Amino acid sequence: MTDLAAVKAALRTQAVETPSWAYGNSGTRFKVFAQEGVPRTPQEKLEDAAKVHEFTGVAPTVALHIPWDRVDDFGALAKFADDHGLKLGAINSNTFQDDDYRLGSVCHPDAAVRRKALDHLLECVDIMDATGSADLKLWFADGTNYPGQDDLSARQDRLAEALAAVYARLGDGQRMLLEYKFFEPAFYATDVPDWGTAYAHCLKLGPKAQVVVDTGHHAPGTNIEFIVATLLREGKLGAFDFNSRFYADDDLMVGAADPFQLFRIMYEVIRGGGFTADVAFMLDQCHNIEAKIPAIIRSVMNVQEATAKALLVDRDALAAAQRAGDVLEANAVVMDAYNTDVRPLLRELREEQGLAPDPIAAYRSSGWQERIVAERVGGRQAGWGA
Repeated sequence: MTDLAAVKAALRTQAVETPSWAYGNSGTRFKVFAQEGVPRTPQEKLEDAAKVHEFTGVAPTVALHIPWDRVDDFGALAKFADDHGLKLGAINSNTFQDDDYRLGSVCHPDAAVRRKALDHLLECVDIMDATGSADLKLWFADGTNYPGQDDLSARQDRLAEALAAVYARLGDGQRMLLEYKFFEPAFYATDVPDWGTAYAHCLKLGPKAQVVVDTGHHAPGTNIEFIVATLLREGKLGAFDFNSRFYADDDLMVGAADPFQLFRIMYEVIRGGGFTADVAFMLDQCHNIEAKIPAIIRSVMNVQEATAKALLVDRDALAAAQRAGDVLEANAVVMDAYNTDVRPLLRELREEQGLAPDPIAAYRSSGWQERIVAERVGGRQAGWGA
């Protein structure tokens, strides 16, 4: 697509979901550095998310994490979001922090622990009903650390049983999104370690089960865009968790470590027909040393830039070079798009939409950061486990 009007039209349809937990205190495995002005409640997280959407125009939904975002009235929380120009997005479950889950959750050898985990997942579907959310996102820390610790096949049976029970509970218009992670916190065998395992379970469950690709959950050198292309081809790509990694699951700002990889992923999304509402583009990040809201704005902008470049790939010229077996020309077509400076295009697009051309500068001059630092004093700041 080289027609700039068509590129702009496509970009106007883009939506990036931001995660509630990224607005709270988060960090590495060693230290979480608290910051002034961090939200203390889910409502304050939504207030911050509304600012991201106000200045970017493409972040209309917010993912919740249960129990971190538990409230007495989820319907009222959805109304609060709506009053701030937002909708509540994916409901993320948590079966990895309780002491009972030391040996796993839905794969645990103890049936009582498995029941506890399943009850939590079913509660999350209840919350979806109350919030109007369409997606339930599942990530399991389940696995083993030592050979012989548990029966690997039996653990898959337990996982399948739990997933089937949750799947049966889903209502019309609701989906289950299954995430994978090749290691950590389990080091010998993770129960959902790769896209193939997630795909196999989702395929067996049915059309409401889709795979989540977290860009930080792969071994070094993994060709993530191949996974994306394959899942799209099979109709099983449901969502992304966008972030960046240098070493493992670093959860850095998306596009920070390898913007070329993000561009390649977005090209496969567009080429494979995945640039639609059927694929959720979510952030899953951990802002430890950087200011929360500007970091999320920057990530949204990075996704926009990668998408704009991917839309600029001359697909006719690329296809011709591929048919001719012209390796250098095919690569040049891709690189020409990637090396294009799309920032002027995006600034122009924002101005056409009535937005400030530079979202970061607009946020900094808005006074919001100073306001929340002054007003959010006392109480317990939100963070991992809160």
